[in-house]
Amino acid sequence: MKHDDAKLLREVQKNTEMGMTAIDTILDKIGDDEFSLQLSKQALRYSEIHNRALEQILQNEGEVYRGSQIADMALRGSIHMNTVFNISRGHLAEMVIQESNRDITDMWKAMKHNSLATCQAMEIAQELVDFEQESIERMKEYL
Repeated sequence: MKHDDAKLLREVQKNTEMGMTAIDTILDKIGDDEFSLQLSKQALRYSEIHNRALEQILQNEGEVYRGSQIADMALRGSIHMNTVFNISRGHLAEMVIQESNRDITDMWKAMKHNSLATCQAMEIAQELVDFEQESIERMKEYL
């Protein structure tokens, strides 16, 4: 597997895992069924993109992304701290939007720094960026 492909696909894995973790943490705080359903659909889409990246890595015998428990705990802790006093739908939607914006920035950096990646890896990365942008638009409805 080409170095740029491996780095780009690991970044996809990292961002999708973080997205799924964030949504999983937020879902415990939601009382709105419509909002909960929207976030569950978003988590499912993250999972699909994650699995596409994983499949590509495994087909090419590359090294998969291994997330750290410390980063996972830090993300969950940050969400819990940001929702201690405010668990309104608008606040939670804003948090999801902010996370998506960070993910988009991270993916653009990864795509730019790994420009020699194959079309397949770039397509998966671009799919994640497009999905994040769509998610932001959907979350704006809940602000």
